Amino acid sequence: MQIVTDIEYDQNQHLKLDTYHEETRPYLGLIIDIHGGGWFRGDKSKDADWATRLAALGYMVLVPNYRLTPAAYYPEPLSDMASLFDWIARSDFNQMPIGVVGSSAGGNLAVELAIRYGVPAVSLSGILDIDDWLANHLDVVPDEGDTSHFNQQASATINQTGTNDAFYKWFVLNYFNQRTDELTAATPVHRVTSQTGPIYMANSLAEFVPTSGALTMASALTEAQVPYQLNFLAGHRHAKGYLDDVFDSTVDFLRRTVLVTHPDL
Repeated sequence: MQIVTDIEYDQNQHLKLDTYHEETRPYLGLIIDIHGGGWFRGDKSKDADWATRLAALGYMVLVPNYRLTPAAYYPEPLSDMASLFDWIARSDFNQMPIGVVGSSAGGNLAVELAIRYGVPAVSLSGILDIDDWLANHLDVVPDEGDTSHFNQQASATINQTGTNDAFYKWFVLNYFNQRTDELTAATPVHRVTSQTGPIYMANSLAEFVPTSGALTMASALTEAQVPYQLNFLAGHRHAKGYLDDVFDSTVDFLRRTVLVTHPDL
């Protein structure tokens, strides 16, 4: 496995990425792997597990960092992903077919890239229901709780105990720096078009990320005639907590959809 760390893709923001590739395998395409962490925690190194598994199949995998709160709020992480695509266009990877995977907040960003660039995306427990969920949970008091240990824990061990509306509301509002004027603009379902890339969405039925996000996205994708795959799992595991269960089906999805490079690249 060839791993190259800390390649700078955005000189202005000093943002870096890691690359993974199994040298003995031919390239199947380029996969962008976006880490989770509620837009306030996390690091590219925490997705080394997922990236290594994808690279072992023959993909070139890029795992980028992006700006987190309080250094940056919505929509800055989306701007960072745009900078990443600009960097890819200038790199040796510019002719590769592209797919995106992400979990939790990374799942949100993966879906955003499917909408913006038409690339296939895998979203595990993506934060997709924003404006409607907040409008229907006005009585919930936001509460961060103890998140001091998040950067020391593997992603698959965080938020695995089920519903936690207080924490969910806290980190969603935190992403907007407590502002409410951009909630609808930031909710992906409102921007799905026929040019959106195919999307694989997974969610546990009783986890802390509401299933409503995947369901409303599925409805919008159906209306726009965009292919998608929806996988609901029993229990309360979150995102990479159920990666083993969905890994094969996500790989099948990527093999079927990561076929052509987006024309903008």
